[in-house]
Amino acid sequence: MKRVNQKIFFASNMKFLRLRKKLSQEIMAEKLGVTRAKLAAIEAGNTKSPPPEDYLHFSDFFAVSVDTLLKVDLSKLGELKLRELESGNDVYIKGGNLRVLAISVDKTNNEHVEYVPVKAKAGYATGYADPEFIAALPKYALPHLPKGGTFRIFPIIGDSMLPIPDGSDIIGRYITDWTGIKPDTPCIVVLRGQQDFVFKMVTVQTEGTLLLRSLNPLYEPFTVAAEDVLEIWGFYAYTSRKFPDTQPEMTTVLAAIRELGKSMRRE
Repeated sequence: MKRVNQKIFFASNMKFLRLRKKLSQEIMAEKLGVTRAKLAAIEAGNTKSPPPEDYLHFSDFFAVSVDTLLKVDLSKLGELKLRELESGNDVYIKGGNLRVLAISVDKTNNEHVEYVPVKAKAGYATGYADPEFIAALPKYALPHLPKGGTFRIFPIIGDSMLPIPDGSDIIGRYITDWTGIKPDTPCIVVLRGQQDFVFKMVTVQTEGTLLLRSLNPLYEPFTVAAEDVLEIWGFYAYTSRKFPDTQPEMTTVLAAIRELGKSMRRE
């Protein structure tokens, strides 16, 4: 079986939780019963393998499971999820199924940018959380991407999002807490039970649904239940192998519709 590197967030999570509690290293170390030097080394990532009892001790202190401390980047969670964790509502502790993003990293622990080829689109909704599936995807290192984000490339097919042309590759940035995204945000949405992901303008509605709208007015908007959403990747950029027309296709279509309306009025 191929070994997949799992990114570990223990060091950054310890610092994040300490700062969130507004504690100095000295006070935090005293509360944890460790030396300040040891806590500083842990937060700096200089202690690669703390003893198991340390993990359990820190887990008990923060009321956060060891799995969460190791596997989840707490700084990426929204305020509501953080408050749930701080109140002891950690689904790992309760035996639930907290969504952990499967990623792949290089030898220096930097995240790859995976590309989901067309032939893998149908399997993404079932393999999105499988580290081996993600590890098998093509990987790229793209320059100028913002630090601290997780990015993935998705190909789109069809004309529902014109003027972004059919066959474009969408670079998406993973959204951990999508309940706070602005209305009509362009996103790749991965839906439960679907054979394909969709690229739409997304609006989160108060009744627990998401409105998905196409840029092409020929396609009707539709709603999906929040519990059917597996992943959302906010639009960051796109690449296309098609050279843009001097007059975009959608502009041409709209112009034709306006001319048709004018001729009907003249008749």
